[in-house]
Formats: sequence, C-alpha cells, structure tokens
Amino acid sequence: MKPGLAKGTRDFTALEVARRRFIITTLQKNFELFGFQPLETPSFENLSTLTGKYGEEGDRLIFKILNSGDYTSKVNQEDWENKNHQKLTSQISDKALRYDLTVPFARFVAMNHNQLTFPFKRYQIQPVWRADRPQKGRFREFYQCDADVVGSESLLQEVDLVQLYLKSFAELGVSVTIHINNRKILSGLADYAGIADKLIDFTVALDKLDKIGKDGVVKELLERGIAQESIDKLDFLFTQSDDALENLLQLKEKFAGNETGLKGVEELEFVITQSLNLGVDIQNLVFDITLARGLDYYTGAIFEVKADEVQMGSIGGGGRYDNLTEVFGVKNIPGIGISFGLDRIYLVMEELGLFPEEATSKVEFLFANFGGDETLEALKIIKQLREKEISAELYPESAKIGKQFIYAEKKGIKNLVFLGEEEIKNGNVTYKDLEAGEQKTVTLEEFLNK
Repeated sequence: MKPGLAKGTRDFTALEVARRRFIITTLQKNFELFGFQPLETPSFENLSTLTGKYGEEGDRLIFKILNSGDYTSKVNQEDWENKNHQKLTSQISDKALRYDLTVPFARFVAMNHNQLTFPFKRYQIQPVWRADRPQKGRFREFYQCDADVVGSESLLQEVDLVQLYLKSFAELGVSVTIHINNRKILSGLADYAGIADKLIDFTVALDKLDKIGKDGVVKELLERGIAQESIDKLDFLFTQSDDALENLLQLKEKFAGNETGLKGVEELEFVITQSLNLGVDIQNLVFDITLARGLDYYTGAIFEVKADEVQMGSIGGGGRYDNLTEVFGVKNIPGIGISFGLDRIYLVMEELGLFPEEATSKVEFLFANFGGDETLEALKIIKQLREKEISAELYPESAKIGKQFIYAEKKGIKNLVFLGEEEIKNGNVTYKDLEAGEQKTVTLEEFLNK
C-alpha cells in the first residue's frame, strides 16, 4: 500500500517546525506581556458541547468521532434505511474533534467559574479540526493561537486586543490591516431593512463578500428568502468611503430610533477613537461594515486581520461573545477574544521572506568519527558542549571523511570537527567552518570557551 496523507493535513520538516516555533514563541511572549495565562483543553469534546454554537455551516464542518466498538448497535433501523444522516449522527457519535478553541474555553469557564478570578485572561495554542475543502491557506488540521478575556464588559478590552494584534504582527514583520465591525450594527442593519427575523441568513451571506462579491451575496440573500426591496435598502453597504468615522456618522442617521444599531455605533466609535489616541494608524484599523464573521455566538465587536502584501484571506479574527457560557448553564460572564492563524501567518512570512536566520534549527558542530579511542574523546567534548547549551553530535559510523562532509553539508551543520590522534596528543581541536570554508586548530580550552 502506498503511504499518503489525509487531505488537508501536512508533515512538517525540521526547518518548518523551527519557523513555526519562532511564530509561536513571539505570540506567547506577547500574550504573557498583556497578562494572559496559558490553558490547554482536550483535542475532542462531547458532540453536544460543540454543536449549535457555530451556525449551520460551522456545525456541518465539525469532525465527528464514531462511538467505540459496534457503533451501529443502537442505530434505529428506519433511520438507517432512509439514510437520515441528521438523526443517525447522534446515534453513532457522541464526541467530536474541537472546531475552535473558544467554545471549549467557554465550557472550561462554565465548569470552573467558582475557582476563577475575574476578569480571567487566558491564551491557548493548540490544533483544531474542520471538515472543510482544502485549498491554499485552508487546512483540515491547523493551529489556532487564541487570547480571551472573560468577566468584563469594558470596551477597553477591545482596545487592548487591537494593541496586542499590532504589536505581535509588527514583531513578526507582517504589515496588517485590522478590519472591525460590531454585531449590534449588523442587527441594526437587519432591523433597518425589515429582516430582523433573517439576521443569521443575512450575516452568513454577507460574510462571503470577499469570496463571491456583491452579486454573489445578493444572489444568496434572495435564495435565503430576503426580498429585493430589503436588499435595495442595504445597497449602501457596498459603497462605503475610506473614512471610518464618516461611515459611522452615516449609520447614526439611518439608525435613528434603532436602539441596538446606535449602541453598536457607539461601541465601535469608542474602540476606534481610543485606539487612534494610543497612536494606532487609521490605515491599520478599518471599519468594515460588511464584516460579519458567520459565527452565531458573537454579540459585539468583531475583528478580522488581513496581510497587506499577500492575498491570503484572514490571518486572524475574533470578537465579543457575551452569552456563550449561558448555553452551559452559567449566566453573566461576558467575554471577548481574538485568534492568530498560525498556518496562514507562516505562509505569509514564507512568501515575503520574513523568517530570520535564527528561526532555523541547525547543529553547531559535527564531530568526524575516526573510530577507536578518538571516538570516546570526541564524546567527552560533545558532552561538555551540550552542558554549555551548544548543539553537537558525533557521526555514528567510522566512514570515509568525504561521506561525513556530505552529511554535514546536507544537514546544514555549521562546523565539522576533527579530533584525531595528533589533536588528542597535543590537547588541540581542529574544526572547519563549512560556510566560510576556513579551517582552524586551537587548544581544547580555547575551543570550549570560545
């Protein structure tokens, strides 16, 4: 049987792992600078924990896990014969791989709220799984790097998360634009167009604007039962100016008497104004009235981050979810969180050549193997180097020196060390810098202290 990878998954080489660690380390450092603490949750959750939290499309993309043993033993025969997949799913599966990190985090908070100190700030860097169609920048298994705050309604949390985004991406060298909107504004728009009962249909379709364009969104809105008259009232959404505050002013006029819509405008105005007061460039923070993020649990601010120099879709996103723990029986714990898309950030940095030299994992010294007593002496020096946190290894066989050279070059090892009978006798070490092509002989003490 030919070996192969499951669609939407990848192997990572040593270079790729080192570069991914560079991104993770940068994010982890900034998460902790902003006061977030680490948390990890299981790879799979009860299916009931995950379903009903992500909207119709999200639920469809959850990877279900078949029950152990004979998973068909409790299946209703009629459902089986009629191929009723919706009913069959709950009969053959009660667990699923996590779709994101936010819902498991909400479940954790609901289970442990009596022991937590609020506001509770956590960060989480773990893989998630989605049964999506694989394409560039979109995988079925990928990492999310999340930072969330629960237990605070203060809009200063939104302002702080904008700072966290911009500081982290600046350190990675990635120029980004943060697109921001508010779900209350979307609710206000639905009220304004007379489609309050179609809010989810409206936001799901609008969220696809980048992919299918205005005509595609209009077509989908019609297919979802939204009248042309209502769509016409929303036409101004597709012709916004570049001035965020001017667009918010226009909305205030349209939302006259619309309490929810006006509240959304007020909240967004505060976040944008305070961010600008803290030195954020208006070019980096854009009010995107068509940004919807089709997840049912968002209630306030929503974010999406895009790289300026690479066409990649979003490389980060998030928002406020004031009611998420309620589905687990715990009320009054508002929350907000953002996510960094590790895999897409990697692709952006790779395309732009942004990884520094130190974001590679290379062995510093390879000791040539001459066999006999020289091997033991080499291992003694290697042990001392490792105690100094310097990477070193011994070529495992006493092979021709040319073969050992080729191994060092292919592996990207910086120096090849020769410890022969003459070097041992004189207390010296000879090493060759394979990048510069220079060879030196120094005393063992000098070598170890260099």
